[in-house]
Amino acid sequence: MAYKILLASNSPRRREILGLLRIPFTVITLEGIDESYPRDLEADKVSEYISNKKADQFLKRIGDNDLVITADTVVICDEEILGKPKGPEDAIKMLKFLSGKTHKVTTGVTVATKEKRESFSSESYVTFADLTEDEIRYYVDTFHPLDKAGAYGIQEWIGAVAVSKIDGSFYNVMGLPVHRLYQVLRNFKIFQFPHR
Repeated sequence: MAYKILLASNSPRRREILGLLRIPFTVITLEGIDESYPRDLEADKVSEYISNKKADQFLKRIGDNDLVITADTVVICDEEILGKPKGPEDAIKMLKFLSGKTHKVTTGVTVATKEKRESFSSESYVTFADLTEDEIRYYVDTFHPLDKAGAYGIQEWIGAVAVSKIDGSFYNVMGLPVHRLYQVLRNFKIFQFPHR
């Protein structure tokens, strides 16, 4: 079956990353999706839980030939989950917390049709150098990272000056583990490479 691929995300970074696969897709969004999760859920499982929750909402609205991709990214440091900051001061607080430490970025992804669903999560470990308050405030004031888990985008200035080490997928830290997603999409027969 030839699916119409739908990326259910407001994130321009996810659109950019999915575009690397050179497959046609359409972006769809819904307002007011509930991204809550049980407080006793293990931190490592939160992003996949939320991606499945998002998929449930979109599956109610798609057609039989549609395939929807949902994702959610969380930053975990010292067992604390850092989502999107509530404002500039919250972003500054988060970056001070991450400064000089290694944290984990987990992205949960769900690929679903009316008939089939596959979910997974991918982990990357990111080490930050020590950041001064001036550096943190410059980044927040200049780049306004309020739409990013953990209050930073690794592809921005802060990634160049603060990230000293990554163990895992760079694209996962950006918000979409595209290598693993490619493997899952192959299971849905998305890619038809010509034989030589």
